[in-house]
Amino acid sequence: MIDFLNPPRSPGRLQRWAHQAILLTAFALLSACAGNDEVYDAVQDLQDAYEQAQKSIQSGNYQRGIQILEAIQARYPFSDIARQVQLDLMYAYYKSGAPELAVEAADTFMRENPIHPRVDYALYIKGLAYFDDEPGILERWFRKDTNKRPPKDVEQAYQSFRRLVERYPASEYAPDARQRIVYLKNRLAAYENWVADYYLRRGAYVAAVNRAKNALEAYNGAEGNAESLRIMIAAYEELGMNDLAADARRVLELNFPGS
Repeated sequence: MIDFLNPPRSPGRLQRWAHQAILLTAFALLSACAGNDEVYDAVQDLQDAYEQAQKSIQSGNYQRGIQILEAIQARYPFSDIARQVQLDLMYAYYKSGAPELAVEAADTFMRENPIHPRVDYALYIKGLAYFDDEPGILERWFRKDTNKRPPKDVEQAYQSFRRLVERYPASEYAPDARQRIVYLKNRLAAYENWVADYYLRRGAYVAAVNRAKNALEAYNGAEGNAESLRIMIAAYEELGMNDLAADARRVLELNFPGS
């Protein structure tokens, strides 16, 4: 048996060990290729193969479904169902926990089919792939405030869902996208406010105003808009800009009475 943790030191044994390692690696690669070839060779009847892929996906065997769909895509790139295969693949990638591949597949579909009637679906899957509606397990464990965490990929999800509802307001996916937009808008505004408050507490008043103003303009209607205005009022007062502070206070009282 080869000890990969402690390889032999002598030149002769080292050479033999390296040779054996290369053979093992090559064998593993050939086995993987053989597996892919088996799937590829099995895709002889297009309709039968597509039905197999659909059954695999519906039963939750996403990896098997992906293998068959990728083989169909390789063997029949210009078939009548080629576009549907692309749509099925982006869904299977998303459900199998491969968001990067789902986004790539969605972008490819939209780039190649900009006026296709299912572009709304591609935007929806892309948004879902970026969407993160739950804190991570460590954050739940330690009750960490997710508003203090940089919203990784949240902006991309927000933009994808916005494009969907703006371009395809009658889409069957638009109602769900609108609900997710509300959540994402609140999440993004809360993070902007957290950063603005950080600047405020450290005396960087101009930076605090700019960040809070950005939260108001970019995420108008978010729950955090009142907090953005309060930060702006405090920062303007510290800067001695009392007129601007008074203006921000009037906007706050008008839109959030009693706040």
